[in-house]
Amino acid sequence: MGEEYRSVQLIDGDGEFNFPGVDHFMKATRLAECGLSYAVVSIMGPQSSGKSTLLNRLFQTDFREMDALRGRSQTTKGIWLAKCVGIDPCTVVMDLEGTDGRERGEDDTAFEKQSALFALAISDIVLINMWCHDIGREQAANKPLLKTVFQVMMRLFSPRKTTLLFVIRDKTKTPLEHLEPVLREDIQKIWDSVSRPDAQKDTALNEFFNLEVTALSSYEEKEDQFENQVQELRQRFVHSIAPGGLAGDRRGVVPASGFSFSAQQIWKVIRENKDLDLPAHKVMVATVRCEEIANEKLSHLASDERWLELEEAVQSGPVSGFGKKLGSILDAYMSEYDTEAIYFDEGVRTAKRKQLESKALHLVHPTYQALLGHLRTKFLEKFKNDMEDSLKSRKGLASSVRECSQTSLLEFDQGCADAAISHADWDASRVREKLSRDIDAHAHSVQNAKMSELTRRYEAKLTESLAEPVECLFEAAGKDTWASIRNLYKHEAENALSEFSSSLSGFELDKVTFDEKITNLKEFARSVVEKKAREEAGKVLIRMKDRFATVFSQDKDSMPRVWTGREDVRKITKTARAEALKLLSVMAAIRLDENPDKIESALLSTLMDAPIAQERKPVTSTDPLASSTWEEVSPSNTLITPVQCKSLWRQFKTETEYSVTQAISAQEAHKRGNSMLPPPWAMLAIAILGFNELMVLLRNPLYLLVLFVVYLLFKALWVQLDVSSLFQNGIVSGFLSLSTRFLPTVMDVLRRLADEGHGQPQVPQNLQHPPLDPLSFRRDSQRQAQLSNPVPDASSSSSTLSSPRSGVECPATSHMVDADTEASSTS
Repeated sequence: MGEEYRSVQLIDGDGEFNFPGVDHFMKATRLAECGLSYAVVSIMGPQSSGKSTLLNRLFQTDFREMDALRGRSQTTKGIWLAKCVGIDPCTVVMDLEGTDGRERGEDDTAFEKQSALFALAISDIVLINMWCHDIGREQAANKPLLKTVFQVMMRLFSPRKTTLLFVIRDKTKTPLEHLEPVLREDIQKIWDSVSRPDAQKDTALNEFFNLEVTALSSYEEKEDQFENQVQELRQRFVHSIAPGGLAGDRRGVVPASGFSFSAQQIWKVIRENKDLDLPAHKVMVATVRCEEIANEKLSHLASDERWLELEEAVQSGPVSGFGKKLGSILDAYMSEYDTEAIYFDEGVRTAKRKQLESKALHLVHPTYQALLGHLRTKFLEKFKNDMEDSLKSRKGLASSVRECSQTSLLEFDQGCADAAISHADWDASRVREKLSRDIDAHAHSVQNAKMSELTRRYEAKLTESLAEPVECLFEAAGKDTWASIRNLYKHEAENALSEFSSSLSGFELDKVTFDEKITNLKEFARSVVEKKAREEAGKVLIRMKDRFATVFSQDKDSMPRVWTGREDVRKITKTARAEALKLLSVMAAIRLDENPDKIESALLSTLMDAPIAQERKPVTSTDPLASSTWEEVSPSNTLITPVQCKSLWRQFKTETEYSVTQAISAQEAHKRGNSMLPPPWAMLAIAILGFNELMVLLRNPLYLLVLFVVYLLFKALWVQLDVSSLFQNGIVSGFLSLSTRFLPTVMDVLRRLADEGHGQPQVPQNLQHPPLDPLSFRRDSQRQAQLSNPVPDASSSSSTLSSPRSGVECPATSHMVDADTEASSTS
């Protein structure tokens, strides 16, 4: 006989439950796979009544049988379990220890009651083996057995309807039709005699049991007839659990997978002499078994290769079809759970299924979150790339952000839908919100970068279009300088603002922000002009001296002026200073707002028209330049304060006096040169009287050459000795000076003539004063200022004007003599 059909001791003679043996039995017989399609049959009866023999013949089991040749004794101890052979559905048979055995004693009925209650609790069909000759006897062996059965039945809280199949052994000639009524009457009497709880006092026997009766011939005397009757009885166990079958109502049946645990717990409760509550026991078994099944499925899920591969794939990036794949895996395990737990209590089964589903979702949820993280990163990068491509196609920034963000969020939602599973209502809104925030942050960053780039571009454009032109206008400062600067500023600012506004339209800014950007750019344009004006104000002294040098050294045709003595130096000086003073008035304040002021008139009236004596008086409160502010000019628009203008003017006059003096000296030198020529009448007399000598020279050119050489030598000595200056202090002193310098000068001239024979001729010096130019003027004026006056140079004076509002310390100057007065005194 195969291993799966071998009997195993379920409960030993000491009442110990053999759980390992039963577990092995269930695996060998694959009982757990039967669900509810199984039946449990048990047999009770007196000791040595042939129970094991009947079971072996009826179900082809291998229970140990008594050897009649060795005497009548206890063969089956405890409860044994075996599987029937060839009967559908799967039928499990329990062979109980016989009652009324001498081995346990007359008073030891505890085990009999416990085993009877155990058989009634888990069996669908209970065979009661009894002798035919005991029917109708008042003291027959079956009566204690039936009393035991009925008494223990009262301990079942809500018993199921069990089939009691009475097997009459060693049937006599009396027909079964006559025996059965007598047996049923005896059974009813026993039922009525058993004490019952008040709740079940009036309960009928058929509410607890289905009574069935069959009879078998003697096994020893009529073995062939016995075997035939057994085979007929065997057919009644085929499809025993079907409707109308031999089994009872099966209301409390436990699924086959929980049979071992259920039997163990029922026996434990019975052994502890507690009332057996079958419904509660059913729930308890369902709870334990469903939890075991759920834990088993969860364990298998955690080690499932498909799940592990999916989890590993998610660690590397998004997985297409994640939700479908994961849902398929979860469905498989939930389906397996449903299949194995379907026969257990519905409430328990459903609760444990929810727990399994919750634990499974808890197991896979981190991977789902990781997938959402990958999706967020993926679509954030997609947004960035789409934004870059969109901006390259010259689309508006705001429209690009809107379109790209909508596309990325839509695809993210699609990815979330692809990752979702039907088992859980996972919310991806927080990840979506984070993606939306990341998109907004990147868009804001791009917008700020583009806005900064756009602003810098237009600021650079304004700087280029305003800085150099404004500088040129200041260099040529005149009456209309600020009007030209205002026109330039207005024109360039309007053009830049118009283009800037068009560029800003793509940002779709709100009105407040838009106006703020426009205002900032307009203020920047103004700041460029103001900055350049302050830079030029710091160089105003240099500009004034350049303007003075230009007007003073050049005539109206812009040709270098040659001081011949006919020029009015005083008038030219006054005109040049007036031009320089106008430049100072232009640079004194910023006039971008077209507000009228009186700076030029104040400077002209105070510095040009005031007499010299008044300039030398100490500053009083009536002096319009004795102030740090201009009338009608705000401090913020002041470049050079009145007191700084006055200080600059003094320094300017000091540094330009040398040029005036140089011009006057040039005129005097020209006059002296012209005074050496004889008058016309003298020249005519010389020509008449020297006619003969002239003819001699003409006839002999050698004399003419000698005279020319003598003339050149005389002229060189005259210039070298500066004879006219030697005789200014008297004839005697002139001759004395001439006598001491004559011989060295002659030797020097001869040496130079000798040198000229070997090199380039040298131009005689001091023959005539060269015309003035602005550059030579600046160098001469600086040199003169350093030699004659302790006044700061142009660079120092310029540095004092770097901040128009700051106070300027007027430099200490020596007594200055008006150029016109000096020129008149010299003449």
